Amino acid sequence: MKVAVFHNLPSGGAKRALYGHVKYLTGAGHTVDVFVPSTARENFLPLKELANTVEVFPVRNTMSGKLYSYARYIPPEKHALRDIERAEQEAAERVNSLDHDIVLSEQSQFTMSPFFLKYLRKKCVYYCQQPWRMNEAVMEEFVRRTGFTPAKSRLRKRVRAVFFDRMPRVDRENASHARYVLANSYFSRESILRSYGQNAHVSYLGVDTSVFRPTGEMKEHMVLSVGMCRPQKGFETVVRSVGMIDARVRPRLVLVSNTTDPDWKRYLERVILETEVECEILDNVSNEELVSLYGRAKVVAYAPYLEPFGLVPLEAMACGTPVVGVREGGVRESIVDGETGLLAERDDEEFSRSLSRLLDNDGERESMGRRGITAVNSFWTLAHAGMRLKSHLEKAMNTL
Repeated sequence: MKVAVFHNLPSGGAKRALYGHVKYLTGAGHTVDVFVPSTARENFLPLKELANTVEVFPVRNTMSGKLYSYARYIPPEKHALRDIERAEQEAAERVNSLDHDIVLSEQSQFTMSPFFLKYLRKKCVYYCQQPWRMNEAVMEEFVRRTGFTPAKSRLRKRVRAVFFDRMPRVDRENASHARYVLANSYFSRESILRSYGQNAHVSYLGVDTSVFRPTGEMKEHMVLSVGMCRPQKGFETVVRSVGMIDARVRPRLVLVSNTTDPDWKRYLERVILETEVECEILDNVSNEELVSLYGRAKVVAYAPYLEPFGLVPLEAMACGTPVVGVREGGVRESIVDGETGLLAERDDEEFSRSLSRLLDNDGERESMGRRGITAVNSFWTLAHAGMRLKSHLEKAMNTL
């Protein structure tokens, strides 16, 4: 196959998943050409390492783009949405002019469903990691419960209100142009159906077991949690749960973040002081350091709010470390409760008890770690994920 790939992703799990998909396709002998706007985070797991070609379309900072965005979308911050739309339109028109068999479109960090879909005229599979979520009630709950207020001034609050009103409509409009949609979990499939009224096929992700593997390093009395340092990723739940463990046996906590909201980090640091947890927050660690942390941790804690899927549990399991995950979202589809880890309700005390259970029981923890490795190797590898994706690309080629 000759595959055109589009994305406008930041660093994080979605980009890591796309990198894995492209790695599989190129390794299987398919030709992959990549088309991205200049806002795409291509210095994180750059696809130029794998793809036949990479074309970048500049997002220009224009006055007309700003005025259009004020009127139709949202007031521009660093980039006006109209300027982003123009770059994605240019990418789509370039793909329209070429002879690829199929297009694989990922999402946009700005609109979720990208404008690219609106202008594309080729057969396309849209991998939708999640619909727009920032207008969910749980996001507002962070503001009420924690006092964390991302919009402090009256003007910023107004901008935020307009943003929350208009962006779901932009997301739905762009998604309406997709005819073959993939989801990363059954939970996400249901979210897509609720948000867009569209069916989606589940194509589970996988992890690169040549990267995420047991290291043989000595285990430390440490709990690890990985994700963006933002409210929805649940670091606060992890900190408070660790803080409930008896201080005499309380483990060290390490939080690893690829993207950090400075205001939320300051709030989190206050929670760390309040709970007296020995905690280190690390930003943008290398793959090698991340794998080492997975290997040295006794337990990985994972408590994001309504996570669509989440690669962190699979990465931990591939490294032989069991996971205590929150019993919600797509997390329920990767962790086998009592076998490869533990699922706990979103309750600090219950989550804390689950952490203590594994920290205190070497035998159970080690057997779960071994079963996690087996589970990943039998279903959750890049090869498994790549074969699942390839079958959908071929089906789309023959049916669209």
